[in-house]
Amino acid sequence: MAHRFKNLEIWKLSRLFCSSIYELTSTFPDSEKFGLTNQLRRASVSIASNIAEGSSRKSNKDFNRFLEIAVGSMYEIETQLLIASDLGFIHQKELDIFLGKLESIVKMTSKFKVTLSK
Repeated sequence: MAHRFKNLEIWKLSRLFCSSIYELTSTFPDSEKFGLTNQLRRASVSIASNIAEGSSRKSNKDFNRFLEIAVGSMYEIETQLLIASDLGFIHQKELDIFLGKLESIVKMTSKFKVTLSK
């Protein structure tokens, strides 16, 4: 049962979140180009990509597996944002905004996973 990923709210939000990660990391020091900048960007691209790829799978069980991978990338991003904050690349207010957006996407994805299991 294929889903139309472009219609999924979690995909739309994760795509917007990815763009905001790119904007945020553009302010990181050049020395982080191959460090946190690259890691954050790759993980944020992975979220929307895994939702899209999973939606093409024939079974909800397979789709669920890709959603699990997407959630893993979300937690990876959370850790990397906290490290970026520890290093002074992100101010606390900005960190709170990003973590809030990320938490919303995690919750929505978790709820969606429950509906797929039914």
